Amino acid sequence: MVEVSRDLETLYPDFDGKPMADNTEQYEWIVRLVTNLKYLLKDKVAFVAGDLLWYPVEVEELPAPRQAPDVMVALGRPAGYRGSYKQWQEDNIAPQVVFEILSPSNTRREMAEKQKFYEDYGVLEAYYYDLQRSDFWGFVRERSDDIFTLITALYLPWTSPLLQIRFERLEDGLRIFHPNGEQFAEPEASLLERDEARRDRDRTQAQLEQALAKLRELGIDPDTL
Repeated sequence: MVEVSRDLETLYPDFDGKPMADNTEQYEWIVRLVTNLKYLLKDKVAFVAGDLLWYPVEVEELPAPRQAPDVMVALGRPAGYRGSYKQWQEDNIAPQVVFEILSPSNTRREMAEKQKFYEDYGVLEAYYYDLQRSDFWGFVRERSDDIFTLITALYLPWTSPLLQIRFERLEDGLRIFHPNGEQFAEPEASLLERDEARRDRDRTQAQLEQALAKLRELGIDPDTL
């Protein structure tokens, strides 16, 4: 471990002075992604965060390399509070998937610099959505030492190799779907309510199957009814 010559707050501050989002649409997209990804990964060891500073390496002097993806997913790291994501304190596991939601103030040059950072520090999937232009693209690789493959809107629908979520372009813009085909819920939607609705459907289906099985026991073919 590197012997640091300055205090941790100076070397690795938890805030960079930049706002989480420039407008409500960008904010809602970030919240939608974080909420749905946490729901998707709730039964797995995974850390999901929005607008959190990620420090990939320890340093002795400023500046410390860092980025704050709009959303990041670190599989293999437990959920919980972090002031920032210091990779050397996380079994040296880099976030494998990151998302960037572009606002009018973001530039393609800025995104290219972020992409170079993600490529250098081991991200496996990076996805970008330009709200103003309704443009989607991404970069995907199988291992951290592989070259990124560019994914554009022409590839849609596209399924994330790691998360198995599906990206589709609809008339009103980009939409993302869970592996089971359900569309990502809006930020206001209660995922607990969606769980309850699914349980209700499962109970109804189970009751129907029991009723059909009973008919078959009585020698009645339900397909002829």
